[in-house]
Amino acid sequence: MTVVGFVTEYNPFHFGHKYHLEQSIKETNAEYSVAIMSGSFVQRGEPSLIDKWTKAKIAVDNGVDLVIELPFVFAVQSAELFAYGSVKLLDSLNVVDYISFGSELGELEPLQNIANVLVKEPPFFKERLKYHLSNGSSFAVARSNAIVDYFNAHHTNLQHDLMEILNNSNNILAIEYLKSLKKINSKIKPLTIKRSGSNYKDIEIGHGFASATAIRTLLKNKGLESVKDIVPKATYFYLSEFYNEHSSFNYIENYNQILIYLLRTINKEELRKYMDVEQGLENRLIDLSHKYNDIIEIIDNAVTKRYPRTRIQRILIQLLNQLDKFTFKNLINKYPSYIRVLGANKKGLTLLNKIKKNSSLPIITKFSDYKYFDNDGLKEILLFDKKATDMFYIGLNSPKSMSNMDYFTSPYINKS
Repeated sequence: MTVVGFVTEYNPFHFGHKYHLEQSIKETNAEYSVAIMSGSFVQRGEPSLIDKWTKAKIAVDNGVDLVIELPFVFAVQSAELFAYGSVKLLDSLNVVDYISFGSELGELEPLQNIANVLVKEPPFFKERLKYHLSNGSSFAVARSNAIVDYFNAHHTNLQHDLMEILNNSNNILAIEYLKSLKKINSKIKPLTIKRSGSNYKDIEIGHGFASATAIRTLLKNKGLESVKDIVPKATYFYLSEFYNEHSSFNYIENYNQILIYLLRTINKEELRKYMDVEQGLENRLIDLSHKYNDIIEIIDNAVTKRYPRTRIQRILIQLLNQLDKFTFKNLINKYPSYIRVLGANKKGLTLLNKIKKNSSLPIITKFSDYKYFDNDGLKEILLFDKKATDMFYIGLNSPKSMSNMDYFTSPYINKS
């Protein structure tokens, strides 16, 4: 029984995801697949385009056997913490043989070599990192420059352009997955599949598979029909079903009034308690909230060389859901504490039975069952998922109440 695992957002699931799924199964000869998937909000600091159960339906109907939710507290963190939370949860299932992730490079060894340096953090690397940070670079840029300095100083030839590797988002995430595997001493074997088609940031439809960013941009600007021929049939079907019900997809600007209110009413000391709010950034965000009435303008003007857009957006999403760094640091010590099922097919149910026998973590299929577990970590982390779900539906501005949907929505099971 060979199982391949994935870390996903599926925002939304597109042909590139389908290619990656099929290639991974082919290369590992896997009989079962499991995806750890972010739920109501995603790592780049935005609401998910559609709700987590609809994403799970799309994933299962496109061939994923089992979908498990990545808790909100890790889904909206930096690449390092996002990867750690995902890999740790995947490892805790105690059934996964491979983790497969996309990368622009498509080769494992150079990524492993970089991950080794980041795990060991030799003195020369740490010194160069400190130097580049002192020059005003963001952490990501400073770390990339320090890695290049380290390999150059040690005459290590990766036979690739290091900066080219480190300038690509999927390579960076791949390195973080490899780091996490090493840190927790996981037996899961890594596999990387070379990305085919558009870069995930591309907003234009070019050759190959359209990126999730391009699909979201088309949906926003040109409507549902514009993506009909560039996403799988199951994706289009469920996107249509979601839109027919809610008359909208979800975007960060849907929280315009709430976010401006939060920024205008929070004091600087409180804002400083949130992840990634360095001294001075709290002033910048609060000042901009008084200057502009548009959250996109606030974000645009907050972005600098040191503070990338995704970092600003993650701060806003954490503020929206009241997840400060003290709470997160407390919860990370209690993680993972449960397995939350969002969707499965018949093979996925078989895999779930194997997980029950091999993992010590409780499996949550009915949300209200959390009350029966004597586990504070489980309750605290799971209730952040509920808060995030409630906040997700507020963004849709539905005429009917969409509160407490975690209680009312069951996992999607495809028994066909």
